[in-house]
Amino acid sequence: MLRGFPPVVAANTHTLILGSFPGEASLAVTQYYAHPRNQFWRLLGTVLDEPLLPELSYEDRLGRVLSHGIGVWDVLAACEREGSLDAAIRNASPNDFASLRAHAPKLAKVCFNGKTAGRFAPVIGEAGYVTLVLPSSSPANAMLSFDQKLRLWRDILT
Repeated sequence: MLRGFPPVVAANTHTLILGSFPGEASLAVTQYYAHPRNQFWRLLGTVLDEPLLPELSYEDRLGRVLSHGIGVWDVLAACEREGSLDAAIRNASPNDFASLRAHAPKLAKVCFNGKTAGRFAPVIGEAGYVTLVLPSSSPANAMLSFDQKLRLWRDILT
């Protein structure tokens, strides 16, 4: 059974971006979106007008994102999976979203990085959050160009 990471949130977090579950590269180094071809940090850096975000150390990236009121987590706490593809996820257990209100009382919007994570949007929406399903930043999602993804990712801030 693979285990995910704790949420990256603060008391001022108003928007949370949820992925499905860390890929192999991320699990290996215990960092969200560690695969070098994953566009997460580049997309988020562009949206936040922080173009150097992908070049910062992981800790500094998290600090910059948190300073903008953005948090990062995954919908799944644990699962079984061969490789990194969401389609290979088996025996998944979700994270405890009810506990989020205590850690991020200002949280109002939850964005989902890809369709797999986005399957949780109705449940999160019923809990009173605004939801937004974004195109996946994963290198496996090659149907959209960076600019096409970016146009949709800009809605994080609206």
